[in-house]
Amino acid sequence: MGKRIIQQRRGKGSHTYRVKKKAFLVRTGYPSNLEGEYEVVNLIDSLGHTVPIAKLKNSKGDIFYNFAANLLYVGQKIKIGGKDNGDISKIGDLKNGTEVFNIENNPKDGGKFVRTSGNAGEILSKEKEIVKILFPSKKEKRFNVNCRATIGRLAGSGRIDKPILKAGKKFFIMKSKSKLWPRTSAVKMNAVDHPFGSGRGKRIKSKISKRNAPPGKKVGLIRPRRTGRKKR
Repeated sequence: MGKRIIQQRRGKGSHTYRVKKKAFLVRTGYPSNLEGEYEVVNLIDSLGHTVPIAKLKNSKGDIFYNFAANLLYVGQKIKIGGKDNGDISKIGDLKNGTEVFNIENNPKDGGKFVRTSGNAGEILSKEKEIVKILFPSKKEKRFNVNCRATIGRLAGSGRIDKPILKAGKKFFIMKSKSKLWPRTSAVKMNAVDHPFGSGRGKRIKSKISKRNAPPGKKVGLIRPRRTGRKKR
């Protein structure tokens, strides 16, 4: 008799596969009623994020959390609608070539794009109510002029420069994010452990799962947009 494959065991939840609650105690994003000036009162090292989190507070005592821009410091003043590093503004008010991060997909949704350490998007052009932004992946995306973003580049750009020398350090990094590590290739498993297992000379089976496949079989490419060799 076979046993539950890794996808099923992770989905069930256990002590082995569990996210640390303290990794996600802080929720980042822009409140809908942002205005005036805020001060950086603390920089938080969050286990669940690759970027330091800035705690921002205004004179009324209102608090929210945002990703820290590079060179941000405790005590710095953040202006809503400003044009300096760390300020939060509508992308329609910014010049072409400005670097931004934590960009909203729709106005007042709190920020969805460009949120990993060391990255920044670049404003390319503005056409009526649409602003084009170049992502770190070199892809362009169109946004409404009223979408907000933070000016500058995200902190933590040297995060991956230092090598991880010990397997134990990597293990605890991945565990804090509830990532499966180390990963074993599916075709190297036995047939009882995975649908791709026992490749008989590593002849890989189809990686496209059927739409009505049960959870234990729904592995590999799930509902791909396209299949086959890509023609250039």
